[in-house]
Amino acid sequence: MRLKPLPLRTGLMAIALCFLTLTSWFFSPPALAVVQVRLFDLGYKDCPPELAEGTVNSGDIAAGASCFLITGQAENKSGKTLVDADVFGRIYDVNNNIAMQNRTRLGSIDTVPPGISPFELRVSVPEALEPPLRLEQFKSTGFSTKVR
Repeated sequence: MRLKPLPLRTGLMAIALCFLTLTSWFFSPPALAVVQVRLFDLGYKDCPPELAEGTVNSGDIAAGASCFLITGQAENKSGKTLVDADVFGRIYDVNNNIAMQNRTRLGSIDTVPPGISPFELRVSVPEALEPPLRLEQFKSTGFSTKVR
């Protein structure tokens, strides 16, 4: 059985496809990898008066809110400055009531430089929760570039 040579047009298309494939490896945008950020030395304090106003809504019922600043240290081992680092965790009061029933994302840290750096996060919890608060399962994930 003898093979027929491919027409010139088919050969040029194959070469063009190979060229596009190879160049896409070099010119593709960097992947947005999620980077884990360790959060530790957690604590909280009352918000200053200018940040403390607000309410917590549950359906049609509005209740008063207490404002706290969660403080701690963030460890970024990636070697790159991270942005928009989402913070997840659970907040309980002295009676084991959870502050945010169906939500663990509490906010975000704008930038997390490489190494260990302090952070603050404002949270509003229902006024009915009784301090002291217990902060559990805190973690964060950030990105090396803005997420749009």
